[in-house]
Amino acid sequence: MNNTPQISVVMGVRNGGSRLAETIDSVLSQEDVSLEFIVVNDGSTDQTAQMLDEYSRRDSRLKIITQQNQGLTRALIEGCTAATGKYLARQDAGDLSLPGRLRMQLDALRDHSGASVVSGGTRFVGPEREQLYEVVPTRSDLTSSLLELELDRIAGPSMHGCTMFAKATYERVGGYRASFYFAQDLDLWIRMAEIGTHLAIHDVVYEASLTIGAISSRYRKQQVETARLILESARLRRSGKSDQAVLQKASRIRSNEKSTIGRLDRAKALYFIGACLRRRRSPEALRYFQRAFLTHPLHLKSALRVLTG
Repeated sequence: MNNTPQISVVMGVRNGGSRLAETIDSVLSQEDVSLEFIVVNDGSTDQTAQMLDEYSRRDSRLKIITQQNQGLTRALIEGCTAATGKYLARQDAGDLSLPGRLRMQLDALRDHSGASVVSGGTRFVGPEREQLYEVVPTRSDLTSSLLELELDRIAGPSMHGCTMFAKATYERVGGYRASFYFAQDLDLWIRMAEIGTHLAIHDVVYEASLTIGAISSRYRKQQVETARLILESARLRRSGKSDQAVLQKASRIRSNEKSTIGRLDRAKALYFIGACLRRRRSPEALRYFQRAFLTHPLHLKSALRVLTG
């Protein structure tokens, strides 16, 4: 009897918080596929380790790797290396894989031999699981949007966590590269698009949670700088030149663990959630505008929304 799983779901987590259980349940409840769920605990200091241990005792499909805090990229490298499935599926902590996600993506990859990666639509929700908006692919083949070399024209999957690809393809392109602390997904998708099709399912298969920290621009400078280096790497690679100098530059871009979200950035994030809810005619929008105004009274857009109701 072959006990090798069809799919290895890989996730890195640091201080998973209250939503970790929902994430784990959403993966382990996937039907009509055999899977293992590899979770790399990236130096968590909360109850993440205890929660993972409890789940792993109940379900042997959950496999835990523990490392000191090294960031998401190195966590994913560890997880993908340990994976035994023919296919790798990504998952982010705090997000949900919706029912049927893995089966649909597995079928899509099997039915399209030239596909290097498959993604799908994502529903984005707020801090209290309020529905904000959806990003659903309108075309089945999104390869060309990943082969662009201009930052304002390139586009990837709706979310990093909603993708699946063959492990052989992942290894063929060199996997996640440790040099990229930020935007490691963009680097991988571009290299995958160079050898195969980026296939997109038109259904919403994933739910992503937008936290204040995720929306804030705390690391925007580093993310944009890294993305530019990734595109420079692609230019060099496609012209047959070495990108080692680019990788060395990228390896120097790291997060500042002591960096905190400023009041203005927090207000902007709260306003963004409120604006999304307002477009959905949700009465909860005003509450977020009020929170944004109280956080930073000089955020004029929030003040205007509070005054006009």
